[in-house]
Amino acid sequence: MTALPNLMVAPNGARLGHDDHGALPITLAEIIATATACRAAGADGLHLHLRDQNGAHILDGGFYREAVAELERALPGFAVQATTEAVGQYSPAFQRTLALECGSRLVSVAMREITADGEIAACKALHDASKERGISLQYILYGADDLTRLAAMLGPRDMLDGALQVLFVLGNHQGVAGRPEMLEPFLDGLSRLQIRPDWMVCAFGKTETTSLLAAHAKGGKLRVGFENSIWHQDGTVAVDNAARVAEIRAELRTD
Repeated sequence: MTALPNLMVAPNGARLGHDDHGALPITLAEIIATATACRAAGADGLHLHLRDQNGAHILDGGFYREAVAELERALPGFAVQATTEAVGQYSPAFQRTLALECGSRLVSVAMREITADGEIAACKALHDASKERGISLQYILYGADDLTRLAAMLGPRDMLDGALQVLFVLGNHQGVAGRPEMLEPFLDGLSRLQIRPDWMVCAFGKTETTSLLAAHAKGGKLRVGFENSIWHQDGTVAVDNAARVAEIRAELRTD
């Protein structure tokens, strides 16, 4: 199985566009250029969202396979994680199928989205099938309750697997900024369940840097970029995603 990169860039997400920031990558060519710059700045992986010809969020297996192949050619050894985020457009069944057919060895699935139809057995089957195919699923968790639900779905054996990947989300798209103390309920959940997964944190808003550094101090891996924040620690707007990566990498070097 492929482990999570230590510093992943999430450069665009599903909602923002050039009106939000001119350097936010939309086309595949822009995404590759951004990934190249972010790798040079210190990132070792990319969280991949794709857009259609109108710049809107799209989930498409063929488009994903093409994009992953192009990124692997342009950036050998650079981890690429495909998203299955629905944004209200795609069914859980579609997401589960896409996770297996997108061509990436790293795939993120939001716990609340993937289980929204109540088909828990199908979600567990996805987990098992992913392991058989060498695909590492990262479960996106928006609250400690999602961790509890994940434990109920997977059972003790899979939860104790050190290769289990999770992302703790601090804050949200509705304007709530992530704060370091938001991490504590997640860490309490790990302690309660007595598990040590491969875990990562992302944080929204102007406190992204502070939140990520707090997570790093606790042993977490980090996801940074315009999907969650366009701001530096001092409150200024970053020139581009590479600048956000560079700030985090510089702070990690001073530890």
